Amino acid sequence: MMLRPVKMQSMLMKLMVFVGVAGLSYGATQRPDYDDTPNPEFLNPSWMASIPDDQPLSEVTMPGTHNTMALYGGIYAECQSWSLGSQFRAGVRFLDIRVRHVKGNLTIHHGVSYQRANFGQVLEGVVDFLHEYPSETVLMRLREEFSETNNIYGAVVDYIHRYATWDLLWHSRLVPTMGQARGKLIILQEFSGPDLGMRYGSLDIADDWKVPTLLHVEQKWQSVHDHLEAAPTGDKAQIFLTYSSGAGVFAYPRAIAQRINTQLYNYLKAKTDLNQRLGIICMDFPSAPMIQLIINFQLKDEIKRGRAVNTVPRKAGLKYTISPLSKKIIKYLAVNA
Repeated sequence: MMLRPVKMQSMLMKLMVFVGVAGLSYGATQRPDYDDTPNPEFLNPSWMASIPDDQPLSEVTMPGTHNTMALYGGIYAECQSWSLGSQFRAGVRFLDIRVRHVKGNLTIHHGVSYQRANFGQVLEGVVDFLHEYPSETVLMRLREEFSETNNIYGAVVDYIHRYATWDLLWHSRLVPTMGQARGKLIILQEFSGPDLGMRYGSLDIADDWKVPTLLHVEQKWQSVHDHLEAAPTGDKAQIFLTYSSGAGVFAYPRAIAQRINTQLYNYLKAKTDLNQRLGIICMDFPSAPMIQLIINFQLKDEIKRGRAVNTVPRKAGLKYTISPLSKKIIKYLAVNA
């Protein structure tokens, strides 16, 4: 009778290891594919400077971070270890920002976990970076989290006026060229209200984030792999966004990243043709070498084709560049958003 509890305890420990709750150490690790240390191995602050001005942003391959500000809250909440400024300087250009809305205040959350920051601090970080590196652009997915007001538009506008400038934003649903995007914050709006930028739902997105246990990592990787394989031949007028991140009750973000990042790194490393569009690759705990691998995938002038039909020429106003039919479509989209 005394052996049964011991046996059950042993089985439980093995299960915990298997599903990932106790399967990985929680120490700082810096690998070619994964980094949960406080600082990137090396920096890449102005890599967009070499991208031609006339190239649509939908043709640019770039690194991003999932739950960009999630540095606190324990193993189930933490998705990054670098500060926002360090992420920018390492080469990250896509941010995933979640705000809790309480009486006009916007604090940064990952679920219930407050991330010791507010939206104003995020905007200040963007302003400072783009002022120092005007050749770059920042894309920001913005959504409400851990509150259900469904009414954050007014607060977002207020924060923009207080902590940034209205001119900092790209004010169009249309995909800009690299030249138009330089020095701009492009909000990918995932909330109701008038347009502040592009609509997040207009992107081609793969975000199969639910990974219940480590037994499901291969299914997650298959989703990432398939979307990355589709990106080079996909619609060049549409931004592709692939999330390599995932989490579940028995598979926390760090555990998933330590496995998926390895597969992603090996996948990118094995490709011999860098002359292709992969879109935005959004990660948990990316490393500087991984970011460099992603940056290396850029279209060259000689094979650019299928230019985005909804981009705006750099020095022309909308009224001179959009056909009457396009104007009707845009008006319809604005009314029915």
